[in-house]
Amino acid sequence: MSHGDALSQLPEGFEPIAHSRNAPICAIRHLEKKMFGVQFHPEVVHTPEGKKILGNFLFLVCGVKGNWTPASFVEKAEEEIRARVGSSRVLCALSGGVDSSVLAMLLQRAVGDQLHCVHINNGLMRKNESEQVVQTFRDTFHINLSSVDATDIFLSRLAGVDDPEKKRKIIGKTFIEVFEEEAKKLGGAVEFLAQGTLYPDVIESVSFKGPSVTIKTHHNVGGLPEKMNFKLIEPFRELFKDEVRNIGRLLGVPADLIGRHPFPGPGLAVRILGDITKVKLDLLREADDIFIQELKRSNLYDEIWQAFVVLLPIRSVGVMGDDRTYENAVALRAVTSVDGMTADWAKIPNDILAHISNRITNELRGINRVVYDISSKPPATIEWE
Repeated sequence: MSHGDALSQLPEGFEPIAHSRNAPICAIRHLEKKMFGVQFHPEVVHTPEGKKILGNFLFLVCGVKGNWTPASFVEKAEEEIRARVGSSRVLCALSGGVDSSVLAMLLQRAVGDQLHCVHINNGLMRKNESEQVVQTFRDTFHINLSSVDATDIFLSRLAGVDDPEKKRKIIGKTFIEVFEEEAKKLGGAVEFLAQGTLYPDVIESVSFKGPSVTIKTHHNVGGLPEKMNFKLIEPFRELFKDEVRNIGRLLGVPADLIGRHPFPGPGLAVRILGDITKVKLDLLREADDIFIQELKRSNLYDEIWQAFVVLLPIRSVGVMGDDRTYENAVALRAVTSVDGMTADWAKIPNDILAHISNRITNELRGINRVVYDISSKPPATIEWE
């Protein structure tokens, strides 16, 4: 009950059935009409017995059946995709993350050779990420895949831009432009663009069936231009990350891809606070790689929902040997979560944090201070921008 609003009067025929220290009325019911209302969030991991509350409502009150499975979803999604696409060709935005990887495998099953994946190296990827994507999907799974190095155009358009919403809009618009150029090269009509948009992306980007505010623009949602030459295919738009992972396991996506930490669509652009340069990107890539290496070495990677490094727009005084330094500070961010809607900061042991900090400051010229983010969601988001 972190909201400022509170119910002060009950509708006729309703009675209160739950309260908190902050609000006298947190849940209500109308027994005759079998109507219920809650103000708190039973769906988040922090709510005790939250799943039981939802389960009682769905199965005992509404009488629905819990027969959704990854297999049933795949079967239905394939039918819907084939019916919608017909004989047209489909472009798939393949970043190499969990969502787009599972999407590519689903589309290949649904439309086969009508699928053409495009991986765009926008210069904002993690270390060696683009090379790994191409090798995995083109060489291992033999998916039609074009790889485009658009680093220069993305970085030129982002030059001097420090507002995170502007970054996201620029990246979303540029993505579509590059895709449209690739579609022209393929010859013939490419009518559809497939994206791995998830439900949390939609919730945080637009007001959806309610007065929610835009927390941040997701490049697959609010970051897209209003006019574009594609019809969107987004099979995962109402799914959470863990559901997509289960679907990926069913489709045979490799475990190392399934277990990969989420990565934002705008990439490192929203992990560099302030303006973006190639020097900053290269520095952040190396620091992030050290962080992930050590989490894997300590067998912590799979216990953490998302971990990454943020390059801060501040410099601080340090000492290296007998010399004074005035260099960058970075923040380590690691959270545990179930669905990404809420998250707690990960309790990484101090000795491991110390080792990570020592490696970053000793091995990377340009960073002399490392801090650890101990903010939960809410009130903070997982990503900093």
